[in-house]
Amino acid sequence: MNARIVCIGGASGAWGDSPMAIGQLLRAEVDYLMMDYLAEVTMSLLARARLKDPEAGFAPDFVGYLKPHLAELKRRGIRVASNGGGVNPNACKLALEAAAAELGVPLHVAVVEGDDLMGELDALREEGVREWVSGAVLPRTVLTANAYLGAIPIAKAFAQGADVVITGRCVDSALALGILMHEFGWATDDYDRLAAGSLVGHLLECGPQSTGGLFTDWEQVPGWHDIGYPIAECQADGLFVLTKPPGTGGLVSPACAAEQLLYEIGDPAAYVLPDVTADFANVRIEPAGADRVFVSGARGRAPTSQYKVSATLQDGWRAVAMVAIVGFDAARKAERTAEALLERARMQFAARKIADFTAVRTEVLGAEASYGKQSQARAAREVVLRLVVDHPEAKALDLFARELGSVGLSFAQGTTGLLGGRPKPAPVVRLFTFFIDKARLGPIRIRCGDEAPIEVPVPTDGGRAVVDVPTSVPIGGVAEPGPLIVVPLLQVAHARSGDKGDSSNIAIFCRKPEYINHLRKVLTPERIAAHFEGTVVGDVQRYEAAGVSAFNFVLKEALGGGGMASQRLDAQGKAYGQRALEMTVPVPAAWFNAFLLPFTQ
Repeated sequence: MNARIVCIGGASGAWGDSPMAIGQLLRAEVDYLMMDYLAEVTMSLLARARLKDPEAGFAPDFVGYLKPHLAELKRRGIRVASNGGGVNPNACKLALEAAAAELGVPLHVAVVEGDDLMGELDALREEGVREWVSGAVLPRTVLTANAYLGAIPIAKAFAQGADVVITGRCVDSALALGILMHEFGWATDDYDRLAAGSLVGHLLECGPQSTGGLFTDWEQVPGWHDIGYPIAECQADGLFVLTKPPGTGGLVSPACAAEQLLYEIGDPAAYVLPDVTADFANVRIEPAGADRVFVSGARGRAPTSQYKVSATLQDGWRAVAMVAIVGFDAARKAERTAEALLERARMQFAARKIADFTAVRTEVLGAEASYGKQSQARAAREVVLRLVVDHPEAKALDLFARELGSVGLSFAQGTTGLLGGRPKPAPVVRLFTFFIDKARLGPIRIRCGDEAPIEVPVPTDGGRAVVDVPTSVPIGGVAEPGPLIVVPLLQVAHARSGDKGDSSNIAIFCRKPEYINHLRKVLTPERIAAHFEGTVVGDVQRYEAAGVSAFNFVLKEALGGGGMASQRLDAQGKAYGQRALEMTVPVPAAWFNAFLLPFTQ
């Protein structure tokens, strides 16, 4: 067996992540850096930037953060893979080459092309493309349309000698998989290894979220100010160790890594990626020393015959007003203030024959607005009114904003003023997701340095469409015998939640493996749905990841449209895991030594 270890550092988890990651990782022994920047929201922001400036449309942080380290990276032969190209990867390539030339660093930069489908939209409309969930037809006006490419062109670019490989939209985990396919020569049908390499990328893609960032038990995590960015020490057989640079903050533990394992995925046994259908249901994460865990158990099978495509479109305009209110009955005063502001604006609209708002949302921060009718903080004496209004016309929202000056004169005593001043209208961006056959997409190309583009063959048969991928069946459970007590779920589990479009996933991890049989009986989809009543509109599905003693719940229609389309404070379900842990659950008294209140039916 090839005993060589390839070390990949996760140097960026999102556009806006800290610039400290690269310098920190260079103090460790790494062979590659993986830098992730893209999300659906990011793509729409970059598309709007490109409309204003044809040379824009990529993540400027990527070039800015990399530039000070280019000489050191080149000297040590550390190579970089990033999706920072956004909607204009060739402009990103030129900007990075210009930065390298300014420093006198010879740099071979490659770019992956082929994800942009804007030129195909008319043909796709005629072919009857529909939105995956709603069945809506493809709109006439679209900001972006990008297929999620895989790892094969990244591997090919490194084989051509690239120091840096820049992609547009690709699956985040493909950045690491492409590196490992190149380094270890993995074949395109070596599905178990492709799944393992995808797992490497999945644990690295969100940066410090796998090294203690956003961990449920946050008080256990030291040194937030210098949290260590993740490093995967990878073997040719797909097994790897997850760690971080020595002397940094953060925490690498099985529980931290497990929360990232199930972050923003659906069925752990059928995680659909362009290169492989990955099965993470039996992945094991075991201690391997201080701030080191050993990861094994990923399995894979053939990918589907389709690419996922995310399009974004503008759907009107939005304004968000924030008003601080203090004193007795602050929450009720905030709600009445919102009603008055909306009616004032509607009076202005009626006088000018302008249509009503398309959507409004009132949230009283400080009075547990995210909890709706379950709020326990209605008596709060200091709140912030968050009033969100949507309209097809920006000028209507300008009229609304002008009325905000009246809040300190006409309404409730204790109103201390507008936070951030009068809001300016901003575009509402919605996501439109569909699938196309890989063969329909056309050739994927890589462009290395000044050389002519090279077409990269990618398997297109796949064997099945996305909608035909089987999912694991939720399993029943058996309650433990003996007396029961009632405890907050937090005492026996930890959790992490995230989003995919308008759905949210909540992964709940048993604190001890022996808890899973009983909690399987208690944590039903119906119980989760009841706990989130008023927040979640659609169905709740439950899956299981036995390797980390976890349940993964997928909540449909849970985010008010999701992403930039949602008016909610928590538009991406980031707090849903915390909310789930507030549930009280009956558990065996034998699990605890301390006295707790008995559970009664």
